[in-house]
Amino acid sequence: MAESRIRFRHLQAFLEVARQGSVARAADFLHVSAPAVTKTLRELEEALGVAVVERDGRGIRVTRLGEIFLSHAGSAITALKRGVDSVRQDGAINRHPIRIGALPTVSAKVMPKAMSLFLGENTGAAIKIVTGENAVLLEQLRTGALDLVVGRLAAPENMTGFFFEHLYSEQVLFVVRAGHPLLEPGADIFARLDEFPVLMPTRESVIRPFVDRLFITNGMTAPATEIETVSDSFGRSFMRQSNAVWIISAGVVANEIASGAFVALPVDTEETKGPVGLTMRTDTAPSPAFTILLQTIREAARPGK
Repeated sequence: MAESRIRFRHLQAFLEVARQGSVARAADFLHVSAPAVTKTLRELEEALGVAVVERDGRGIRVTRLGEIFLSHAGSAITALKRGVDSVRQDGAINRHPIRIGALPTVSAKVMPKAMSLFLGENTGAAIKIVTGENAVLLEQLRTGALDLVVGRLAAPENMTGFFFEHLYSEQVLFVVRAGHPLLEPGADIFARLDEFPVLMPTRESVIRPFVDRLFITNGMTAPATEIETVSDSFGRSFMRQSNAVWIISAGVVANEIASGAFVALPVDTEETKGPVGLTMRTDTAPSPAFTILLQTIREAARPGK
């Protein structure tokens, strides 16, 4: 039987190649040679009787049948990791952390309050929080590297094997420092935007297509000087020392706007408004500590919190 020939290393190599889009990068991550990864993929395809990856320019792309197998492979890896965690002990207590992926806006707006509430519950559970782009976090969730993603709702084709719980909706703002030239009365924002550097969401982000359409609607294709970033720390620092315009989710800069350090330009961004919430695997079996964590995130995300 095909399944009797498939080993953990086959699934691990396949998942990492799918995540990296490159045999070489996957090999570096797994600390093996590229030929070893290629050989492992061939063994997997021989066992399955179908191709799971194919060449895509200089990289590797998962085939349609490979996409189907990918969700099951991720589930198998996750189940095995949970099995190991359930019997592994660190002294008398299992200290395997609950791993959360959060968008920068969530890290700034929701997670500090959620963590304060969670620590007050004294569960003894360890927490790991990582920040990144929505697409990257979802891939880590799919492969079992994360237990939960708190971020924007992804496109339907990227939600296979996941379920989403809506927490709140958020839109993108065009933000500048106090005293910026575009705050002058009567300033034509889009006519003058090319005079300034513009911090943009990355092309892989969920919100980027909405921002691109907004530019087209206002007669522009793209800013003349564009800097893509997901780093809120860089954005804050760069804004304070330049006349940059930052196109960013409202939650990231809520404190700066409230203090008056940053000001939202009068640009209609209503169409960028989208749901933010909890994304989990459909096969998630939450522990008591994980259930409490979800409750504290929900409470922290409520309006007025």
